[in-house]
Amino acid sequence: MAAHRSGPLKQQNKAHKGGRHRGRGSAQRDGKGRLALKSLSKKVRKELSRVDQRHRASQLRKQKKEAVLAEKRQLGSKDGPPHQVLVVPLHNRISLPEAFRLLQDRDTGTVHLNEWGSTHSFMLLSSALKHRWFFTSASPGDLHTVLDLAKVADTILFLLDPLEGWDSTGDYCLSCLFAQGLPTYTLAVQGISGLPPKKQIDARKKLSKVVEKRFPDEKLLLLDTQQEAGMLLRQLSNQRQRHLAFRDRRAYLFAHDAHFVPNEENNLVGTLKISGYVRGQTMDVNSLLHIIGHGDFQMKQIDAPMDPFPLNPRVIKSQNNPGMAMEICTTDAVTDMEEDIKVLVKADPDRQESLQTEVIPDPMEGEQTWPTEEELREANDFLKEKSKVVKKVPKGTSSYQAEWILDEDGESGGEGDEYDGIEHEDFMEEESQDESSEKEEEEECETMTIGESVHDDLYDEKVDEEAEEKMLEKYKQERLEEMFPDEVDTPRDVAARIRFQKYRGLKSFRTSPWDPKENLPRDYARIFQFQNFTNTRKRIFKGIEEKEVEGAEVGWYVTLHVSGVPVSVVEYFKRGAPLIAFSLLPHEQKMSVLNMVVSRHPGNTEPVKAKEELIFHCGFRRFRASPLFSQHTAADKHKLQRFLTADTALVVTVYAPITFPPASVLLFKQNNNGMHSLIATGHLLSVDPDRMVIKRVVLSGHPFKIFTKMAVVRYMFFNREDVLWFKPVELRTKWGRRGHIKEPVGTHGHMKCSFDGKLKSQDTVLMNLYKRVFPKWTYDPYVPEPVPWVKSEISSKVPEMDME
Repeated sequence: MAAHRSGPLKQQNKAHKGGRHRGRGSAQRDGKGRLALKSLSKKVRKELSRVDQRHRASQLRKQKKEAVLAEKRQLGSKDGPPHQVLVVPLHNRISLPEAFRLLQDRDTGTVHLNEWGSTHSFMLLSSALKHRWFFTSASPGDLHTVLDLAKVADTILFLLDPLEGWDSTGDYCLSCLFAQGLPTYTLAVQGISGLPPKKQIDARKKLSKVVEKRFPDEKLLLLDTQQEAGMLLRQLSNQRQRHLAFRDRRAYLFAHDAHFVPNEENNLVGTLKISGYVRGQTMDVNSLLHIIGHGDFQMKQIDAPMDPFPLNPRVIKSQNNPGMAMEICTTDAVTDMEEDIKVLVKADPDRQESLQTEVIPDPMEGEQTWPTEEELREANDFLKEKSKVVKKVPKGTSSYQAEWILDEDGESGGEGDEYDGIEHEDFMEEESQDESSEKEEEEECETMTIGESVHDDLYDEKVDEEAEEKMLEKYKQERLEEMFPDEVDTPRDVAARIRFQKYRGLKSFRTSPWDPKENLPRDYARIFQFQNFTNTRKRIFKGIEEKEVEGAEVGWYVTLHVSGVPVSVVEYFKRGAPLIAFSLLPHEQKMSVLNMVVSRHPGNTEPVKAKEELIFHCGFRRFRASPLFSQHTAADKHKLQRFLTADTALVVTVYAPITFPPASVLLFKQNNNGMHSLIATGHLLSVDPDRMVIKRVVLSGHPFKIFTKMAVVRYMFFNREDVLWFKPVELRTKWGRRGHIKEPVGTHGHMKCSFDGKLKSQDTVLMNLYKRVFPKWTYDPYVPEPVPWVKSEISSKVPEMDME
């Protein structure tokens, strides 16, 4: 007798646990010799004792502290560049000349005034503090000047009003500066001593609460007396510097002086000599130079004149008036600079970066060669074999006669044979009844139309079109109320297969394949693309840290000879605007496709449509372009957004010169009055032309007759050929059903569809179509100067639905 054996469906009970905590022996038996990850990693690295760990931690702290102190000592010292301070008054009641008068203390040091148009600046040299400052100012309403000076400033000094702190213009200026990235900043209050003594304490408390919203845990300093100005200078010199990533890896220079030497052939273009202190990194003469607002240029050579503002003068001739002695020494330094100019380095034509920004496309590169005779013969043989059809014909029939014999199964065969049976017969019976009833209605409508045609000749014989137009208008109004973003109306005057011939259907938007190199526009032949952008960026940044570059070191006062500069740059500088130059990393002059992640600024509610011209502040660049908006997802395809939404972050795609992230991004829109309104802020995501932005359109139809899993849908198409053309595309409904087109019914665009369940009468049938879109090539490096910004009420508008 065979013993009973349990089958695979026998119940398996859980083993009894002998307690919540296992012993070391049971854990080792379960591990079966496997070791934990921590024990493996400890064997790889040397285990340090507790004393050694403390010693190592103290060494790291000491190194970091020494690095911070060395940076403080370098900035503003005799070997480093002057400490550049940008003074920004945040309220219209603040007196900027009064603040400058307090900071220009002759007892503190020597003051050298420079006045360029509307921009006031001065150099302060203090032998007692062993520090030198360069103060510049900008009005908060002049956005270009404020943002450009903030790119190169070491410290920003914000002047606050004792009662309100800042006004609406100052708040808008702070929003732009926070979005671009703030360097080290200091807050000073002007005019608090003018308040009654009893109200000064309350004013400081209220002001501290206002300031905490934007500057948490920030100390407020006073600027009403010479003593308070001295304390402010000590605070500025002892502050720890905050770094901006986009300028720490590049050499940059603020122009203290500029001279233009025109060419012999053309007086409008020449060589621009820019003098200033090198900051950031070593200035390489073979790299390109970007002048903010004017473009990219090449350098001929770098001169090393004497520093016009030395902290310790070489000769002091007068003992009674040390200030006059310093001024005399500074003047001597300027004359010596003009007489004894030392050429530091000249450009090497073999190593110099090219100014080529675009690829010159070859129109014959994409052409195909003419096929050979063998290929033509093989193609004809293949077509002949493919076109042969096997038919049953009577004996003695020739091939010519056989071509005229119709296949009996050809007319009756097809997809309709799958729907034989009772359900199909009922469907056809009901359809025939409906067609007969429609014919009767048409006859009745024709009699009514004849009576009305006396007054209106537009409606002659088909009244059903008027009824369908009213029904279509009703469904259109319903869709507009729901604000479905991608839904469009099927055109009546153009066939849908022609209107949407560039679109395709996808089984799944997330997983369906789409070749990024397919059907690229001509503009893609003009841009550059990296094989691996991330690795190239890492290699360039690593070379900056490790490779020693020959050129002008940080802190040197140099003169750059920039070739091919238009005369408008010098005129721009003479009007009082700041002239700022950044050296470019390799490939940063070349055009490509930039992707930026931005979020809508809460202070602006006007609708912004895709492909509108916007003003970009991307890192150190400023340009105009027409971007695309798309969703920020981790997939390989990203759906187009027709408007810049306020609730989620979007990706902006635009043609622009290559910039290596990290870099801040600000988007402005120029109003009709010439002012620039901040609409979005964000950061640079990547440089990737293969990032696919997919536009979706949704065609909608209404179920006309509903059966178990079949339905007749109308209003999606209006002719039989369109139904056959879009037959392979999958359908869906707003209530979650999925299906596909079986066959057209009639000639007016009605179609028989099958679904995975029964439809509801109030449901809507949808068809998704997709195509890849590309931005417009409207890049323009010249941005007109904005009108000084004044706060105005912006009326909130609801964005209209784009039906394209």
